[in-house]
Amino acid sequence: MMLKVSPWKGVIRFGKRGKLSPRFLGPFKVLARVGLQAYKLELPPEMAEIHHTFHVCYLRKCLAEEESVIPHSEIRVDENNRCVEEPEAILDRKTKALRHKDIVMVKVQWKHHRGSNVTWETEDDLRRRYPHLFA
Repeated sequence: MMLKVSPWKGVIRFGKRGKLSPRFLGPFKVLARVGLQAYKLELPPEMAEIHHTFHVCYLRKCLAEEESVIPHSEIRVDENNRCVEEPEAILDRKTKALRHKDIVMVKVQWKHHRGSNVTWETEDDLRRRYPHLFA
């Protein structure tokens, strides 16, 4: 289950304020159903001060697979508050022919992305940004 983050009484507990603040946290494992409209969730230790029983209006079903969930501790953000992606492996290579030159493209598998979530990038750009992939 995903837990809806609500600005209860102006208390900001979950990071950023405003437009970029998270709307839902989780996913959390459901421990038990409490009555007709409440559930008890298994919360992490850093959320120990929050009560673990929530009404259904604050819960949403999590449709993501367990493997695709990225823990908050593994997310890296740069000085411009952008998420930093790291390449994991180069899967394929092809040459794209333009009018006056050829461009070498590589198929990149990114960390924390599984399945068909790969991109084609230029080899020159990847060599400049991530030289350790070509060592």
